[in-house]
Amino acid sequence: MENGRLQPSITVLDLLDDDRLTLAGLLAESYTGLRTLTDRRLIEECGLPLQWFVMLLRLARSPDQRLRMSDLADQTNLTPSGLTRAIDRLSQAGLVKRMACPSDRRGAYAALTPRGVQRVTAAVEPHLRHLDEGFLDLLTAEERDQLAAILRKVRDHVNPGAARPPEPIPEGVAEASTEIA
Repeated sequence: MENGRLQPSITVLDLLDDDRLTLAGLLAESYTGLRTLTDRRLIEECGLPLQWFVMLLRLARSPDQRLRMSDLADQTNLTPSGLTRAIDRLSQAGLVKRMACPSDRRGAYAALTPRGVQRVTAAVEPHLRHLDEGFLDLLTAEERDQLAAILRKVRDHVNPGAARPPEPIPEGVAEASTEIA
């Protein structure tokens, strides 16, 4: 294939064996398998679905343990409505709260509660074990570094919002924010 065009000697059937399809399939199959494994084990051992754990972890690793809803959506690949539903469930469980932004009436933050901090910190060690057993123990340190560099490069290309640092929290928001019911 030259410049996205079929070479005359290549048929559509030949493309079914294209290494690019295999590579994309391996990536998808690996991710799906790892996601299934870690979700099941987090639920069994910690009572947290992987989606909840990922959101709590993103918040825990953010300044003041909060993120603008739009930044959290970018980092978790959830649609705005999907994020709203997930935050609703986390809020009902007492793990996060929504905080209004006094300087931007349209803006809102998701913030960890003390219970959310406790739940995510309790789940980190088991999750690291799941990751080691699921794939990291299969790789050398050099392979891990290479994989991280490759995945960052791909992520930055296909999901640049996830790589963008969160917007800074405006002065006074921590004190002035009010919880949104």
